[in-house]
Amino acid sequence: MPLLIHAVAWWLAGLFVAEWRHTPAPWLLLAGALAVVVRARRVEPLLAIAGMVVATSAQVELTRCQGLLHASLQRGDTVWIALAETHPSRGRRAAQGRGVVHERVHAPRCRVPATVQWSPLDSQPLPAAGSTAGIAAMSLRTNGALRLSMARTTRATGVRNPWRAWQARLGRTIDEAFRQRAPLVRALLIADQRGIAPELRDLYADAGLVHLLSVSGMHVAIIAGALLTLGGVLRLPRAAVEPAAMLLVGGYVLLLGCPAPAVRSAVMLGVMSLTARLQRPVHEWTALALGAVIPTLDPRVVHDLGWQLSVSGMAALVAARALKRRWRHQARQGPLSQPSLTGRLTNGWRWALARQGIGGWMVSEVLTGVIATLVTVPVIAWTFGRISLIAPLSNLAAGPVVGVMQPALFLALLWAQLAPPALAKWLPDATQPLMALLDLIASYSAAVPGAVMPVAPTLWTAVGAGGAAALVVRGTADRRSTPWYVAAAGLLAVTLWGPVVARGSGQLELHVLDVGQGDAVALRTPKGRWVLVDAGPRWNGGDAGRRTVVPYVRRLGGEVALFVMTHPHDDHVGGAASVVRALEVPRWWEPAFVAASPGYRAALQALQQQRSAWERVRPGAEFTLDGVTLTVLAPDSAWTAAQSDANESSVVLRVAYGRHSFLLTGDAEREEEAWMLAHVDHALLQADVLKVGHHGSRTSSSAPFLAVVAPRLAIASLGAGNRYGHPATETVAALLQQGVPLLRTDHEGTVVVRSNGERLAVQAGADHWIIPPAARVW
Repeated sequence: MPLLIHAVAWWLAGLFVAEWRHTPAPWLLLAGALAVVVRARRVEPLLAIAGMVVATSAQVELTRCQGLLHASLQRGDTVWIALAETHPSRGRRAAQGRGVVHERVHAPRCRVPATVQWSPLDSQPLPAAGSTAGIAAMSLRTNGALRLSMARTTRATGVRNPWRAWQARLGRTIDEAFRQRAPLVRALLIADQRGIAPELRDLYADAGLVHLLSVSGMHVAIIAGALLTLGGVLRLPRAAVEPAAMLLVGGYVLLLGCPAPAVRSAVMLGVMSLTARLQRPVHEWTALALGAVIPTLDPRVVHDLGWQLSVSGMAALVAARALKRRWRHQARQGPLSQPSLTGRLTNGWRWALARQGIGGWMVSEVLTGVIATLVTVPVIAWTFGRISLIAPLSNLAAGPVVGVMQPALFLALLWAQLAPPALAKWLPDATQPLMALLDLIASYSAAVPGAVMPVAPTLWTAVGAGGAAALVVRGTADRRSTPWYVAAAGLLAVTLWGPVVARGSGQLELHVLDVGQGDAVALRTPKGRWVLVDAGPRWNGGDAGRRTVVPYVRRLGGEVALFVMTHPHDDHVGGAASVVRALEVPRWWEPAFVAASPGYRAALQALQQQRSAWERVRPGAEFTLDGVTLTVLAPDSAWTAAQSDANESSVVLRVAYGRHSFLLTGDAEREEEAWMLAHVDHALLQADVLKVGHHGSRTSSSAPFLAVVAPRLAIASLGAGNRYGHPATETVAALLQQGVPLLRTDHEGTVVVRSNGERLAVQAGADHWIIPPAARVW
């Protein structure tokens, strides 16, 4: 193994090991000992230890900077944020953005990436993308960045980053020129994925095409290839075209803000081009090592999904090319004599690869797709909870489309920038059929029966599958591949046996599901059983129970022990009938409010068909399962009988496990909150996590109620751009006054809170963090 590749491997190992940054010494000693044992040469063990120490130190320094800035925000100090982008919200003053936070304007020592949400109470003008502003905000420390909420602009510098400003201008041009397709074009051209709808992302993940929804190495390579082809068509000298193409690609990557996959691809292209020009060709693995490691000068990159897919996918492609070269060479030497079954299959692949024309190309692409799928499966499964079995075929169909579409979109954007307004949309409109064709390929691929296998990976299964993928790459690139494949199969068998032996995570998990404008909460006990609270809305032709709740529960596994309907409004009970039928709910709790909504009637019919136990709940009722206790706090029968609005008779649940408690309030409004303050022991109302009532409406979450509950985290379930204006400014202000951070499903997607009885961990999107036991997190 070349020394450079060895050094890069240990550097990356150090970055991942630094996740256990509180106790890095034992890991470093173990890694050093392993390096000494594995390698007999003197240089590599020392290199391994040095690489891990430096990488771990980089992560620790980054964490120190994050802690300093977080502490400044806790004290109410002003910090500075250089904004990469801003997104005004629909019809409300609250807006979002992202950038880099630092402690001072000039020559800052600490730079930490951050996402920011401005306070609806802030009266200052919204800072523009590319500008630097002083802000005060509530802060959450996560694994990857700071999450700032309720931000207020305190100072503006006038300092403006021209690159960021130009990128924002390109974004506005894309919005105007491509209209409803703009989110996809933004993702493909300027690496802005924020507008991609969750449904579209899920569709592409099912089809095995999710890597196409961002600027990846493939997109950069396509643009470089298009520039080289253009130079050839114009009969320009190649000695001038190649450097010019590399410079243009480098400028494009800079314009994008240097996303890790694009940097990896640009570095590889530059290295291969330069070494070929100097007649000192470098091995593909060495070029990949350089491309993989340069983005990690920012240690946070190792957590970036794009970087992970880019590096693992490129490793699979390099290994696949080595395998195909070896098989073609062996095919020219003739078939194996008296082969076994495996040998006969291998002979068939070799013969097919050696064929000329479209048949050989298709076999080559399918083989490459199979290897790439095997290698990237651990990353995809960990992130999306599914494995696309049809990915090799869908990529075979989508590859040529993207190869034409990417340069076409690039040219269309240039045209929209330069052409007169009356003609600016001509080329963008001409690219619409290509994007529609790509969507069609994704839809048909995802609809194939058995195309998707849902999975629920744990840390250990992910590590095991990742190790097996690395062994597959090593075996594919090695002439003696069988031992590596056998080792990969053995490791994978051990990895897959783990979930069969162990059931449940050993923790209480609160899953607030993203079902749009509605509610669906899933509680998973330490032994893997479920209590479901509501099931989201229904609509013509479908419901959230069938589309979201049932697949989610089935993916993680485990039986449902209880379903709680907080009240019979269709945004809460609309998907309940599908859940009852699909998951065989044995027991049903509800407040028995008299109603006739379609979703409620369908749920009652499903209960009757399934012969499930129906029960009217009352304050004080308890349900204990695997150490988790659910206690009903409201409503009582007299209160329910006096109400005309089902919201006011919502079931309010207290969930307790160890030292922690969660409060689930359904759509309870201020009158029911006042009733609980008067009739329920205030100790039972106190909770670490509050599921905000009525989607954050102004009629819920009163200041006296929040003062008694004293949550350390609030979660609101609501739909993006909903017509009700949820969450209301008054509710957000009340939470701000109490110092409670708010997570919203329209921004975060599904939010998960885990408790082992002593420690609370939160996962929202790609971020996760710990809520300290004795201190608040803001």
